[in-house]
Amino acid sequence: MQYGKVMRLQSVPAPYFDLEKTLSSGQVFHWTRHGRGFVGAMAENAVYLEQVGESIRVTAGQAAQAAHYFALDHPLPDILETFPADPVIQMAIQFSRGLRIIRQPQWECLATFLTSPLKQVQHIRAISLAIRNRFGRRLQRDEIEVFSYPRPEQVSEIPLRELLECKMGFRAANLLATAKIVASGEINLEALRDLSTEDARAALCELPGVGEKIANCVLLFAYDRLDAVPVDVWIARVLNEAYFAGRLKVSLRELKAFAADYFGSYAGYAQQYLFHHWRLTYRKRR
Repeated sequence: MQYGKVMRLQSVPAPYFDLEKTLSSGQVFHWTRHGRGFVGAMAENAVYLEQVGESIRVTAGQAAQAAHYFALDHPLPDILETFPADPVIQMAIQFSRGLRIIRQPQWECLATFLTSPLKQVQHIRAISLAIRNRFGRRLQRDEIEVFSYPRPEQVSEIPLRELLECKMGFRAANLLATAKIVASGEINLEALRDLSTEDARAALCELPGVGEKIANCVLLFAYDRLDAVPVDVWIARVLNEAYFAGRLKVSLRELKAFAADYFGSYAGYAQQYLFHHWRLTYRKRR
């Protein structure tokens, strides 16, 4: 079945955008391919969307939400022009052309990345879908049926043994503990928008299971802090091999400082392009 034939869709201009690359780039993990497009949830709304040239067609009534979610207002050509002319980042730009940083709901983003340590993208996706399908709210729009990510108040009441059944291992305890803190109001995720990037990062790092890498993912993907650089195994590898000539014992601090200085105020975009390119091509180039 192709949803577009039976569902009323709206067209949204989307220049310099690639829907498939954006959804498969390790930012978000619950969208599912169907027919010519994808189905998923934007907060509490079931959404179908597909790309047609330089526009996307989206479930009627969700056009403005989709434009915000996919950051179609980011001046992507101008952002890419700020990067150095070196072949490593330029090759990543060519490979990842049209990839945009998604603006995700804060709790959903934080919770999902709490389940990510030491997991590959497909495993994070499996956990995210398991949590949604078991504990989330059923969302239906015409023949679309998807599930929302459960709110912190809901997660805080889930017995640990049930979270463990979603195959997240030690990550379950961190998710549960953080959900209790957020649900209690001890931390106000929306209020972090008013803090500097450094202060917001420090506040996030106070949460169980949140280190700098997860904090930077949340800042980049939920708070529009485009200078935030999550340094995981892939980014450490590309920075070390491409910019430090494979030098032994380059510290994480040194890699972070280099990325922030070298790529500037849009270093988060550079990170995502490098991550997407190297994750999908590294073994082929060895």
